[in-house]
Amino acid sequence: MAAFCRGRHRWKRSGCLRVWTRNLTGKYDYDLVVIGGGSGGLACSKEAAQQGQKVAVLDYVEPSVKGTKWGLGGTCVNVGCIPKKLMHQAALLGTAVKDAKKYGWNIPGPVCHDWATMTEAVQNHIKSLNWGHRVQLQDKKVKYLNMKGSLVDEHTIKGLSKAGKETLLTAKNIVIATGGRPKYPKNIPGATEHGITSDDIFWLKKSPGKTLVVGASYVALECAGFLTGIGIDTTVMVRSIALRGFDQQMAGLVTDYMEAHGTKFEWKCVPKRVDRLPSGALQVTWMDTHTGNEHNGTYDSVLWAVGRAPETKALGLDKLGVQLNKETGKIVVGADESSSVPNIYAFGDIGEGRPELTPTAIKAGKLLAHRLAGRSTELMNYDNVPTTVFTPLEYGCVGLSEEEAERRNGKDGIEVYHAYYKPLEFTVAERDASQCYLKVVCERSGDQRILGLHFTGPNAGEVTQGFALGFQCEATYSHLLQTVGIHPTSAEELVKVHITKRSGLDATVTGC
Repeated sequence: MAAFCRGRHRWKRSGCLRVWTRNLTGKYDYDLVVIGGGSGGLACSKEAAQQGQKVAVLDYVEPSVKGTKWGLGGTCVNVGCIPKKLMHQAALLGTAVKDAKKYGWNIPGPVCHDWATMTEAVQNHIKSLNWGHRVQLQDKKVKYLNMKGSLVDEHTIKGLSKAGKETLLTAKNIVIATGGRPKYPKNIPGATEHGITSDDIFWLKKSPGKTLVVGASYVALECAGFLTGIGIDTTVMVRSIALRGFDQQMAGLVTDYMEAHGTKFEWKCVPKRVDRLPSGALQVTWMDTHTGNEHNGTYDSVLWAVGRAPETKALGLDKLGVQLNKETGKIVVGADESSSVPNIYAFGDIGEGRPELTPTAIKAGKLLAHRLAGRSTELMNYDNVPTTVFTPLEYGCVGLSEEEAERRNGKDGIEVYHAYYKPLEFTVAERDASQCYLKVVCERSGDQRILGLHFTGPNAGEVTQGFALGFQCEATYSHLLQTVGIHPTSAEELVKVHITKRSGLDATVTGC
């Protein structure tokens, strides 16, 4: 009873729901409540539970503008990395079938792709992952609540179910990991009414048909790449440059390859309006920013890939004074993922200045769970995060772009080793390897520490993942040369690279 008297008694009103909450000093319903059931939020919650914390996860997916909805697991599992990579694989298999004839496979008749078969298989896999996540939460004693979460105060969360039922939870710490959703352009008539986004493309029951992809981010190019690869007439409309933030020489190789293999590009163009014709087709009107002339074309689908917006608006952050970046809408966070309000943390795509990548969110979430449980003080290292763009010719990179390395060190302060190579599997198939290229950006002085590594070619993600380890050990160009290659692989060319851009010599690899 003495403990009861020392506690704080509060009536909390939430809509029509009135809940009597007794918060004993230092006592809450949960040690940690995570809002957001994506890769990062799930990783954080499960890791916290493993550390002995009492944890709950709130996750609720608002259907897309087109009504697409999905289960537990967030963007990566449902409408991001997983379906993207599987559909990329479908496109690669189409190329492999063409190559197979050169390798002696007798493939009778024309080969065609069936959208419905592919999407059913992909969606079945995604649904198995949704179920797997629910089972894991249960196994690890994490309470899963299919509710929309918002903040009442720094220790209280309101959960709203699909049926409109409200529940209040208290927690010592609150973590926000709600990620982001694709944006529609606001100033283009017909954009929202007639367009789709990456939230929809992977769940379409019928082929999107002739498609215009607006944007040149990695999402745009990856979607355009696999659509072209499975035989769909696809055009990409680019306002300025492709793959902003990536090495621009490498970006050029990616788009050159795509153009050479069937994807059409409308460069320096901006859409003005989208109209549905009586036939059901979509007429897109756009302007060429070089000439100022207007053009139009008809498509079956328009896919907007013009950026993502953080899911912060419905969280009630303004009432608590959680600081947001006014331009991006993301939560301003410290090195320890803390927000401006004590006990409230944020990480993943929702955090200002954080890479919008699943593996960084997962690792950051686990490290945060350890710190909140008092088991560690280790912070997430956001430097030298590797990534891969799964375009038809894959592009993997880790570290600085050549432009950024030059900006930081000066043109004379860096040395760039590079090579054009031909993957062995391209030879018998007689495939063009003009865009298969690699470069290693190093400091020019001292031990020539490696600043950036870039690779376009088959299995770029697998190649880059291995070399990323060296960046954690401050690898130098000498270390690279001392590494024995695995023959005959494309990755081997990285440990053989010796021609510098500065020399002006032909960087084409000849022989072994």
